[in-house]
Amino acid sequence: MSQLQHLRLDPALDDSGEAADEPLTTKEGWARFVGHRPTPPTGDDDARIEYLSELVMVNTPTIIEVIACARRLVMLKRRQVSARRGLIVTGVPGTGKTTAITALGRTHELAIRRKHPRELGRLPVIYVTVPPAATPRMLAVEFARFLGLPLTNRANLTEVVNAVCVTATHVGVDLVLVDEVHNLNLATRSGAEVSDQLKYFAERLPATFVYAGVDVERAGLFAGPRGRQIASRFTTIPTAGFAYGTPEQRATWRALVSGIETTLPLRKHPAGSLAKLDEYLHRRTAGMIGSLSHLIRGAAIDAILDGTEHITRAHLAAIRLDHAAETYASTRPSPATSAGAAATA
Repeated sequence: MSQLQHLRLDPALDDSGEAADEPLTTKEGWARFVGHRPTPPTGDDDARIEYLSELVMVNTPTIIEVIACARRLVMLKRRQVSARRGLIVTGVPGTGKTTAITALGRTHELAIRRKHPRELGRLPVIYVTVPPAATPRMLAVEFARFLGLPLTNRANLTEVVNAVCVTATHVGVDLVLVDEVHNLNLATRSGAEVSDQLKYFAERLPATFVYAGVDVERAGLFAGPRGRQIASRFTTIPTAGFAYGTPEQRATWRALVSGIETTLPLRKHPAGSLAKLDEYLHRRTAGMIGSLSHLIRGAAIDAILDGTEHITRAHLAAIRLDHAAETYASTRPSPATSAGAAATA
């Protein structure tokens, strides 16, 4: 079986197909995300452009590893009452951390739905983000908001936490996804208190906790006594841009490009034409999956708007990417440029 398999990761939609107001950090938005199953449209331009505005992704080796590791942890903790182990996904921006943990959550929830089809009130996954400059109460409120618990400004931290723990246990939560953990600064009092609050949730809830954040080690998540405890209980999976050095690495990158290419709703796009530009695409995007997705989808939208219905090198060249990708590309000459320089040397 290929290491790269198609996996649609889509935003929440309402029954009319329009984007819903609820974000993934609410149970309604999460449920729509898990249940959404779009297909590439063949209709008018607006429908196809709307489809391209969604995040189209494939099942990368990182996603495969995150899902395998987390599901193993979920099974190992079934009879564990304390010191439960968790998982941290960390790396530079644009390497698919949020995509990986939400793919994990979706895969897990769908598996639970298949296993317990009659338990309609079951809510196996919680997805929250750590707010900037968070306090313990702010974090607890994020959990309560996901669960849809009615809160008043008078509710103190203990009341919010107890309501969250009782409700989460009642609805069968067994996987908690916590994004943006780099917002925790253990060197500050509030950051340390939020870390303690997360630890308390992990002790109260019979669930596996999965964190995601930008370079969490540099952010100090493993510093000090609290950090050392996190380091001793959490497995770390690093994310990075796709390499392009060895034949195996190039094949993996080409498979990623091909996977995205097959999702394009273009009427005249020759199959495999983007895969032939794999070196150019890697140079343009620094091997970053987020930049690659943006580049291909943007070029596809332009191909629809200008009526060509297939992506050309000119379409790709016209797309301006993020600063990191543009800086990387500016330091890497194209093969044609390099060959010309060598010929005249």
